Amino acid sequence: MVRKRPKIRHLAIMTLDPERLAKFYEQTFEMTRLPAKTAAGSKAIFMTDGYITLALLENKAEGKPPGLNHFGWQVDDQDEIARRMAKSGLKAPAKRPADRPYAETRGTDPDGNNFDLSVQGYGANEEKVAGEKAPAAV
Repeated sequence: MVRKRPKIRHLAIMTLDPERLAKFYEQTFEMTRLPAKTAAGSKAIFMTDGYITLALLENKAEGKPPGLNHFGWQVDDQDEIARRMAKSGLKAPAKRPADRPYAETRGTDPDGNNFDLSVQGYGANEEKVAGEKAPAAV
């Protein structure tokens, strides 16, 4: 079986004002909003450029600075990634809560940066924005 190389297809940014940031990305980079896949009461906004999704997550000023929250990999085999992490002495990615349908597990790199793993994808890579075509796989 030929496996595809894992690809970053999702980034998440913490912000005090998701709506303000969403308008910026719409107006400046022509990103499009995706239907919400969030828990009740969440102000998170998901956007796409037709290739990658961008989650704008509300920072409730709980000691976390605004900025990059996590990034997401689309992979063919999460177990293989877990095996590779174990070889590096890292803990295997953990299952995500049921109200987070866009990623199945979350892991942490050696510096403590969070990343999600998804086999199903993050939505934008399967959806086409009018007139746009996703780049060919490398």
